[in-house]
Amino acid sequence: MEPNSRAEDLPTLYRAILDRVALLEAAGDRGEARIVRQRATAAYSRAWDDRAHRELESLLRRAEKPTAAEAQLGRGKTRSVGRVMGRQRHRTASVQDH
Repeated sequence: MEPNSRAEDLPTLYRAILDRVALLEAAGDRGEARIVRQRATAAYSRAWDDRAHRELESLLRRAEKPTAAEAQLGRGKTRSVGRVMGRQRHRTASVQDH
């Protein structure tokens, strides 16, 4: 079985970023949410290449930093880039196997 290409990972990364942006907005960190969403949209809208992949990974890491409210509650990252991508690869592999 062939591993996913980096381009195939972009929708999963983008979706994870948008999920986290929603949490940032709900926590009241609208400025950070806006910046991350704008940059993610710009990266996702260009060519689906290694550069876009690196940018989206970087934005996901940035968006996963705990908000002030999460830090006060002692909450850390909700998920890591590796875990997001690992789940997608697993799901894809299981679909291809059946």
